Order: sequence, then structure tokens, then C-alpha cells
Amino acid sequence: MSEKMITLTIDGQSITVPEGTSILAAARQADKDIPVICYHDATTPNGLCRLCVVDVNQGRVLQPACVAQCQDGAVVETRNERVERSRRTILEMLDSAVDLGQAPEIQTLIHDYQAAPDRFPDAKRRDHSELDDNPFYVRDYSQCVLCWRCVQVCGEDAQYTFALTLGERGFNTHVTTLFDIGLLESPCVFCGQCVGVCPTGALKPKVEWGMEQGFSADEIRQMTRRPRRKADSEA
Repeated sequence: MSEKMITLTIDGQSITVPEGTSILAAARQADKDIPVICYHDATTPNGLCRLCVVDVNQGRVLQPACVAQCQDGAVVETRNERVERSRRTILEMLDSAVDLGQAPEIQTLIHDYQAAPDRFPDAKRRDHSELDDNPFYVRDYSQCVLCWRCVQVCGEDAQYTFALTLGERGFNTHVTTLFDIGLLESPCVFCGQCVGVCPTGALKPKVEWGMEQGFSADEIRQMTRRPRRKADSEA
């Protein structure tokens, strides 16, 4: 049985896609650029960041394109005044709370949407100390935008290791390990998939971090050597 096809209009262009297709996927098929932060091709869409919102049928609220499905006959606008204002505000709020200095894609969006970096001067910052508890990568959650990508690939979307999770709630929500144990004590197998999907500098390979800090090659080699297990050393 063939898939049911539906037709909608995106920015004035008629697009025909299989029923169940997300607006984001349909827009990409039409070469329409919708910005994303929490969405990644390797993870399950979760509609967290709301940067991908679009205007569907001039509805009361904007719809997150990564999870909203295409509807037959719908009229979608991906970048009208409402959409731009919403995205600009989200970027300004992110910039007020998170260190985005090592997030070039987000910095490009801030410039593109003319977001004002000083719009919320009294905003509380998400300040966290760097976590350097293993030989493979460094975690700096002051740069984390809570996209969940790392948690998702560590869990059911890829690795099924479940070393990473989310701690606390509200503004204090942060990525952590269960009971805040170190990564060497956690189920982490250091596959690096979390680092690969991170859109900011929150997760960084130890070698890259060491070079940025000005360490020598010998110093970096020492930092990236995994301690031998007790059983191995006694063998």
C-alpha cells in the first residue's frame, strides 16, 4: 500500500510529502532554512529550544517545526515578523544566561536575527565550574544550552549507556551523572558521541582543551592517559 501524500504551502511554495512528515523535514526538502539548536539528525526531536518555530495558518501560537507534522492544505510561513521576533527573543535569553563564546552556529544566528546581547542585563548566569574528571574530555556546563542532545545519544537514541541525565529543575536544570558521580565511576564508555552532537563548547575533547590552554604535547599526553585499573597493575 502506498503512503498517503499531502500537499501544503511553505513560504508560498507548494510541497507534497508523505503524511506524518515534520514541517522541518518538508522545509528542508524545499530548501527552506529553519534554524535549530536542540534538533539533530541523530536524535529524537523533542521541541525543546523553540528556535525552529513557524507560523502555521496564522494560528494563535507558533509551532515547533521539528515535531509539528505537516497538515494537508496548511499554509506555513518560516520567517515572518512573528517568527523572527520569537527567535530573536529566544536567542537573547540564551545569550543572557549562557556563555555562547564557543558556539559559532548560534553566534551566526544572533547576528542574522539582530539579537541584542544586552537586552536582559540583569539576567542570572548559568555558572558552573569546569569538570575535568577523566582523560578524554572536559565538561563546562556554563556553555550548555540544555539541548539534551548528549543525554539522548547516551541513552536510547544511540549508545544505551545512560551515563548522562538531567539534574534539578527549572533554572537550575543541568546535565549531570546519576548521583553526580564522576564519569570514570559512571557507566560511560567514552565513545565520544555526546561530544560529537554538542552544539557549544560544553563538551570538549581533552586534547583540544589542552591545546587551547597552552599545554605542551607531553603534558597533553599525560593528561589523556587513562589510569590503569588496580587488577591490571597487580597482574
